[in-house]
Amino acid sequence: MEKTVLVGVAGPRDSELTIKDNLNELEFLAETAGAQTIKIFIQRLDTPNARTYIGKGKLEEIKEFVKEHEVKLVIFDDELTPSQLRNLENEFNCRILDRNYLILDIFAQRAKTAYAKTQVELAQYQYILPRLTRMWTHLERQRGGIGMRGPGETQIETDRRIILDKISRLKKQLLKIDKQMASQRGNRGSLVRISLVGYTNVGKSTIMNMLAKSEVFAENKLFATLDTTVRKVVIENVPFLLGDTVGFIKKLPHQLVESFKSTLDEVRESDILMHVVDISHPNFEEHISVVNQTLKEIGAEDKPIFMVFNKIDAYKYVEQDEFDFNQKSRENISLEELQKSWMGKAHSPSIFISAKNKTNLEKLRNDIYKMVAEIHAGRYPFNNFLW
Repeated sequence: MEKTVLVGVAGPRDSELTIKDNLNELEFLAETAGAQTIKIFIQRLDTPNARTYIGKGKLEEIKEFVKEHEVKLVIFDDELTPSQLRNLENEFNCRILDRNYLILDIFAQRAKTAYAKTQVELAQYQYILPRLTRMWTHLERQRGGIGMRGPGETQIETDRRIILDKISRLKKQLLKIDKQMASQRGNRGSLVRISLVGYTNVGKSTIMNMLAKSEVFAENKLFATLDTTVRKVVIENVPFLLGDTVGFIKKLPHQLVESFKSTLDEVRESDILMHVVDISHPNFEEHISVVNQTLKEIGAEDKPIFMVFNKIDAYKYVEQDEFDFNQKSRENISLEELQKSWMGKAHSPSIFISAKNKTNLEKLRNDIYKMVAEIHAGRYPFNNFLW
């Protein structure tokens, strides 16, 4: 694995939990991409440095570490501007990636179908386009002489035109595939549709495999699923379609949101969204907010939602000392208390399960059956017993 260093900037209002969660997630992203993190640097700043993202002192500290340990890759936790990328590469003399391009790289590795590959390729070109100039920094050494400035700019303009042509071609390809997929969705008739949505790596594919008795790829890595997979499921005598979709994540590159909007048509056209949450994650509430915001961005925020709190087997509970009068932290709240709290304040039906241990699976199936049967009865009022 490639040795890498991670760098994050925390704002004055960022909590320790948020900072830790962001950098842990970045480390998991790096591991998923095939990199080994050997050091994490964090700096608190009111605003990131416009030139180098981090302050001068931290820059020198990281620079010394990179040189001493022969690190060839440094990854930053936020999107960097083209000039910041160029300046940091000059300072560290190694490859610099930001969080956005790291996610794009993982998507490129994970894309298996022609559709997913086209979507990722489009997002990559849209990301690269405004950053073309840093690819031509080697020409700056030649710009001291008369007449040496033009060729570099000409080459950049040529590359820009090539990339714009590719973006146009990829968009046309996606439109063509979109029409085919829309036709496929139309051919499925009026069966009730449920889509699994949620943060990445919360267990959606595992739940899909249990309910549909299928073999959708699932593993403990980020973005294991890119393509939407749809299976027909029958619970008792009620048939419905169940779809597994790409997981969401904080700071998801807008290029990916745009290019994957067509993939998420399945979500927009669903009757019910099963929002799967990793209840064992210390920052699961923020993950819920990220998913809700993404659903809003794709126009699916008004769909009926069934909250499925997964991984109760991994939930950690530390009993609080009865003489400790400090406010309870998340780990001092029992699963039972958390369940009552969420079921009390949530506006949607919910259930707590363990897909791994198949805990509460039968209740999950019964709850889904009731919801689907109700929609089915409204859709086919005279054929409820002819399924």
